[in-house]
Amino acid sequence: MKGDRQAQFELYRLYSKAMYNICLRMLRNDMDAEDLLQNSFVDIYGKINTFRFQSSIGAWIKRIVINNCINFLKKRRLEIVTLENQHDDRWDEPEKDTVVLPLKVKDIKSAISKLPDGYRMVFNLYTMEGYDHKEIAEILEVSEATSKSQYSRAKKKLREMLTRC
Repeated sequence: MKGDRQAQFELYRLYSKAMYNICLRMLRNDMDAEDLLQNSFVDIYGKINTFRFQSSIGAWIKRIVINNCINFLKKRRLEIVTLENQHDDRWDEPEKDTVVLPLKVKDIKSAISKLPDGYRMVFNLYTMEGYDHKEIAEILEVSEATSKSQYSRAKKKLREMLTRC
């Protein structure tokens, strides 16, 4: 908060790898992820005086990075299919025909990266970042039903892609 460059470097050293991974999962492109990471840390250093110690510094940084990723994708016209009254309340019920497949992490990462932006964004926020559908709906400015449907469709699409592996 005092503008100490060594402290800023330490903050970057501690959080940059994890934040880069978030950027990469959400943006699917190394160069975009690197650029967004750098821009996010510029924002973090510029906004550090607004940090109120109501959460951990890591959670605060993560929120800035995720918001920057979302804004980046919105500028690129992130497509999220909205649903009016076409939702189903069985979003998180276990699949009756679940089959366990021997999969490699790289295959799963590859399949996730091939999801359409809207599906990938909701899937990552829900499964990787731990947000619930209400929070995702607020972040993405969509309905909770839309968040749930995007997640459901992402799971279905992933299942289709991974059964082909």
